[in-house]
Amino acid sequence: MSLSVGEQAAVVLTERAGDEIKSLFESQGCAGAMLRVFVHGGGCSGLQYGMMIAEEMEEGDIKFEQHGVSVLVDEDSIEYLRGSTIDWVEDEVMGSGFKIDNPNAVRGCGCGSSFSTEEGASGGGCGSGGCCSR
Repeated sequence: MSLSVGEQAAVVLTERAGDEIKSLFESQGCAGAMLRVFVHGGGCSGLQYGMMIAEEMEEGDIKFEQHGVSVLVDEDSIEYLRGSTIDWVEDEVMGSGFKIDNPNAVRGCGCGSSFSTEEGASGGGCGSGGCCSR
């Protein structure tokens, strides 16, 4: 399902992130591709973010456009991601990459790729063998 004009996107893509994604698509020869953003089980806090290049929509996808990028989120992931912002950050310690600011996360991992929500707050936590303990 695509959002119609006037509907607010469930996930906000910053202009800087949009520019990086368009540049990535161009360098990969994927003009016209879409960004798929999803959540799956894993990581030291219970849930993990994922992003990948998508060539086509799948049944149940929600699609929206921001800064010249088509973003897809599946209907299961949307509830975990609603209200999130995806940005591109450059950090001397962690390096450059995408950062997701998620208001639904009640706990997160120091590496920023794992989180838990109120409903799933019983994740392993840092030091349990997940990404933080590397």
